[in-house]
Amino acid sequence: MEKAAPKSSFTWSYVIAGLASVGIFGVGLHHALHNPSSWTMLAAGCVCIVAVAITFPIAQALHSAVAAQDSAEEMGNRVNQRLEQMVTLMGRISEQQLLSDRARSVAFRDKDREAIRTAINEELLQGEWESAFALADQFEQAFGSKSEADRFRSEITARRNAGMRAQIDDVMIVIDRYIKAEQWTAAMREAEKLLTQLPDNEQVKRIPQDIEQRRQAHKQALIQTWHEASARHDWDGAIEILRQVDPYLTPAEAESMQETVRNVFKEKLNNMGAQFASLVRERKWHDAIKLGEQIQADFPNSRIAQEVKDKMESLRARAAEPAGATA
Repeated sequence: MEKAAPKSSFTWSYVIAGLASVGIFGVGLHHALHNPSSWTMLAAGCVCIVAVAITFPIAQALHSAVAAQDSAEEMGNRVNQRLEQMVTLMGRISEQQLLSDRARSVAFRDKDREAIRTAINEELLQGEWESAFALADQFEQAFGSKSEADRFRSEITARRNAGMRAQIDDVMIVIDRYIKAEQWTAAMREAEKLLTQLPDNEQVKRIPQDIEQRRQAHKQALIQTWHEASARHDWDGAIEILRQVDPYLTPAEAESMQETVRNVFKEKLNNMGAQFASLVRERKWHDAIKLGEQIQADFPNSRIAQEVKDKMESLRARAAEPAGATA
């Protein structure tokens, strides 16, 4: 609508110019017909008509070109306006998206915190201490909350220490049971197994040494008891203790005790020989036979065992006699 007025004005200008040229031509023709010597007006009218006829297409083309240029400029302006509007709109959309992302980040922040807290508790229940520490570090890096992360680490450390104490206590109950049964190898095996599970725990590192110390203390107690039994001539007790202490003795310790051990067995054998003779004198044939069999079993290569063997046939015969019979 804005370009219609200039186009209409351009057309009417040439119409008026054309009519004026025709008018001049007509006046000139009139003068030339009445005055053959007056051709000036007629020539001017012809020139005007020719000029209008020639310049009209050129002017029209120029006018169209100018109008096209104006239209292109107008279109460019409109495109620029549209682009500016789109840029503004995209900027608003980007701002809104950024605000939306931030809003979602704020909205889900508490959920993310709670998710990590839950994960830490699950790792604690499973005894996965290293994983729990890693989650605490992740919590600090993600949310920048060092105080809460330190609280997590303190709780993890406390739970880990409590778990380790419970684990150590359970194993120590088993070890104590083995020690009371004098199953030292089994006790040491349990200690080594625990050490592989808790290699950095100082208490666990000392357990094998504690077991060995208790083993040595038990051995020394047995040796002391053996000496005491020998001193009071409790040969049966001394020999029984000797059987208990024998597995604990090193070759050097056993060598140093050989003389004392021989004396104990010698005294034991002599005591059994005296008891055998006393039973024979008292004609307690059955008791004498029973003791004689024990002497032969415990001391088969001794002189007394040979003497007892020589008498056993006679003792069995007398034991088989009717009650009241004399020797």
